[in-house]
Amino acid sequence: QVQLVESGGGLVEPGGSLRLSCAASGSISDINNMSWYRQTPGKQRELVALITRGGSTNYADSVEGRFTISRDNAKKMVYLQMNSLKPEDTAVYYCNADGWNTWGTRWTYWGQGTQVTVSS
Repeated sequence: QVQLVESGGGLVEPGGSLRLSCAASGSISDINNMSWYRQTPGKQRELVALITRGGSTNYADSVEGRFTISRDNAKKMVYLQMNSLKPEDTAVYYCNADGWNTWGTRWTYWGQGTQVTVSS
């Protein structure tokens, strides 16, 4: 069993910054990709940013240049630094990760989500 726990969401004014964190724990042998998704009511969950085990990154066009994803493999954590936030960034943000457990079985899990609200 693997657990992903997000933190760092909240209310911020337009133009402000927030940093999300996600900690992975449990029967983890190795973590492959780690990513952040977001979802608003009535819409599909969308990929915001992804980082591979080797550190390669990919961003949604809507956040390119404003958001930065990073990870600490030793701590089994992934971060999302969000700058120049806009009202349209308001959503529930979810952490996702995939990897292998101690028995060599592949897994993929989601965190419980953290609310980000951008409003004046």
